[in-house]
Amino acid sequence: MLSYMIRRLGYGLLILIGVNLFTFFLFFSVNTPDDMARLNIGGKRVSQEQIVKWKAERGYDKPLYWNEAEAGSAKLTKTILWERSVSLMMLDFGRSDARQAVNIGHEIKTRMGVSLQLAVPLFILQVIVSTAFALMLVFFRNTRIDFWGVVLCVLMLSISSLFYIIVGQYFFSRLLKLVPINGYAPGLDAIKFLALPIALSLLARLGGEARLYRAMFLEEVGKDYVRTARAKGLSEQIVLFRHVLRNALIPIITSAGAYLPYVFMGSLVFESFFGIPGLGAFVIEAITGQDFAIVRTMVFLGAVLYIATNALIDIAYTWVDPRVRLA
Repeated sequence: MLSYMIRRLGYGLLILIGVNLFTFFLFFSVNTPDDMARLNIGGKRVSQEQIVKWKAERGYDKPLYWNEAEAGSAKLTKTILWERSVSLMMLDFGRSDARQAVNIGHEIKTRMGVSLQLAVPLFILQVIVSTAFALMLVFFRNTRIDFWGVVLCVLMLSISSLFYIIVGQYFFSRLLKLVPINGYAPGLDAIKFLALPIALSLLARLGGEARLYRAMFLEEVGKDYVRTARAKGLSEQIVLFRHVLRNALIPIITSAGAYLPYVFMGSLVFESFFGIPGLGAFVIEAITGQDFAIVRTMVFLGAVLYIATNALIDIAYTWVDPRVRLA
């Protein structure tokens, strides 16, 4: 286990370096520091002095990749690529390019709590509701309930999340006036602002997740150990919950684990439409304003979360199934 985790840590470090460099090259292949300065200062009608001042304040007055004016190692170290990449790997996120007053690290800590308030209940409810719904369909397999349940899953899977948002806001906020249409408030008041986006996001993902879990449960139902359990006189409920569900946990963990990074990174669509000041909305604002400092930080953190999540999923496999060995 220890040797496996050390190898995964080494692979993860190489991936992070690659993501860091790829993000840098991709961004500056379509933008230059001068373009960023013009966008943030106010369009094309800006003087060269303003551009030079903007770049100097943010550290973009150095060469991008190679400093011909320096000698030796300084050719690389005194460049934007070196300074930005090293600081990011050291978890020094710096400040926003668009707004120098914004400390990215502090902003992430503040907004992550808001995103977690939305994503953690959604994650728990999604696993429970999708699993329960799929088990119900398997329990009533080859009946009308199973047929119409699958039809409902396909229908929900086919509808865009934007449709759920628009209809939900119109029906529950404008007509019934049960919840605010958007916004956010701290403390217990956050419940009334988060209830609708959690419900709509759960509904948007339920069809795909339940259909996937149903297929996995049906595969387990036809195996020998299930027939043996039935031959011993166990009821169908016990067979499903004690045997089928337990043996189908590995694909469920894989599916649920793939969603874990979004728990911390926030929902781009739902946070934007509902005016929730989480990390998802933070990313949208950065992309819209071409704020490279924030974009590279969020891409880097996303890569860290994916690497950590995959390692945790592998460890969870050994807990669920003792036959799995990490070598």
